[in-house]
Amino acid sequence: MAKNILYKSHWRWLLFASALLVFVFILYYSSKLINNIAQEERQRIEIWAGAITYKAQIVNETEHFFNSIRLEEGNHAALLAKAIKKVTEADLDEDLTFYQDIITSNSTVPTIIANMRGEIDAAVNVPDSIMNMKNINELGPERGGFDSLRLTYYAHDYVTIYYKESQIYYDLHTVIDNLLQSFFQETVINSASVPVIITDSTKRNVINAGNIDSTIIQQPLLLSEKLESMKNSNDPIELDLVDQGRCYVFYEESSVLKQLRYFPYIELGIVLIFIIVAYLLFSVSRKSEQNRVWVGMSKETAHQLGTPISSLMAWNELLKEMDIDPSVSTEIGKDVRRLETIAQRFSKIGSAPVLEDTDIIPIIDEFTSYMQSRIPSLVSIKFNKPESEAIVLPINRYLFEWVIENLIKNAVDAMDGQGAINIDIVEENKHVCIDVSDTGKGIPAKLQRQIFKAGYTSKNRGWGLGLTLAKRIINDYHKGKLFVKTSVLGHGTVMRIQLNKQKK
Repeated sequence: MAKNILYKSHWRWLLFASALLVFVFILYYSSKLINNIAQEERQRIEIWAGAITYKAQIVNETEHFFNSIRLEEGNHAALLAKAIKKVTEADLDEDLTFYQDIITSNSTVPTIIANMRGEIDAAVNVPDSIMNMKNINELGPERGGFDSLRLTYYAHDYVTIYYKESQIYYDLHTVIDNLLQSFFQETVINSASVPVIITDSTKRNVINAGNIDSTIIQQPLLLSEKLESMKNSNDPIELDLVDQGRCYVFYEESSVLKQLRYFPYIELGIVLIFIIVAYLLFSVSRKSEQNRVWVGMSKETAHQLGTPISSLMAWNELLKEMDIDPSVSTEIGKDVRRLETIAQRFSKIGSAPVLEDTDIIPIIDEFTSYMQSRIPSLVSIKFNKPESEAIVLPINRYLFEWVIENLIKNAVDAMDGQGAINIDIVEENKHVCIDVSDTGKGIPAKLQRQIFKAGYTSKNRGWGLGLTLAKRIINDYHKGKLFVKTSVLGHGTVMRIQLNKQKK
């Protein structure tokens, strides 16, 4: 039977090891899958970072192109002014065809020519509202948008040429402004949902941010820690942007990927919880089934004992009336009462026993005397009575005696019919301990918990329920403890019953 218990224990460990291997496989596979997702996301981030760098180059090159156009148009306006001045200063016989071509070829630069009285003599490449004006003063605030060049005709006569950059220039300027603004938006609002912070050259002042908690941006200490964390994840991208100078783009892996990294552990936790709950439910169900079997068997046993006990009592009364040695009838009476006690024990299994305040000293003394005459003569039982006159505890006498009986019988079996059994009572602050010691072969450490399991026995016969029922009686019914206090191989074992004292 002991081998069967160990066999079942080995099977439990084997199932546990198998479940552990499954968990490790799930964790390994999930981790590998997450790493693949992380690698793909990093590749997308690298492409995204490359796109940012490339777009920043486009913005800068567009600005350079824009500046070149502005310079060219300025030169064009200056050349136009020089051509007009040359025409006005030329001699009558001088060929001015080249200069006239320069003036007439102007189809982009807005130009207004006004005399010394402010009257507009000519205007090209300007809106119709300006074309219809008579005096330059009618421009109002718009006049400030024009550069001016004065050309002197004779000693006291001059004209003023007003000019500014072309509409193409302004269109390009709008394009470059929109491009710069959209650059930041597209950087922080990216398809990869990557947390992004763009700072200036100091790496402290935030220009823009995306997928970042606003409270982090608002608190310098949190911002500094976040930037350091992002820097450790990926090297920041350095950019030179128009009107911004040197900028840095800090970024890290997406929040989705971070959450996925915890998924295997969450999954493992859920599986473990499921297995634990399933195991507990199975254990409760199995224990409940065992309880029903024990209760049914106990009550049936008590019922079956009722008839022969009644018959034995009748036969014993008949023997008393015959001329027979009275000691025989007395001993038979003791055994009949013993059978009644056993029937009472079995009948109480499965129902809440009634605990009564009882002095345990005379119970143990009387029971050890009874057992002494019914065990091998080479085994002695000694009850070391305590100094206290009485130790009153809430117990059920029938069940308590059953526990003592089981411990004595197990001690006798452990000594192979030869040795000494000692019963001692130790009083503590809150407990009363009853130690049953023997001089038997001892219990190996690995079996000291197994002996209380149903079905465990080291004998060739028996069901292995004695210590199981004894532990159940003490732990469940009396709210105490039954355990192996000490055991030394070849020297003996001490079993301890620990019961709670009465609350005052």
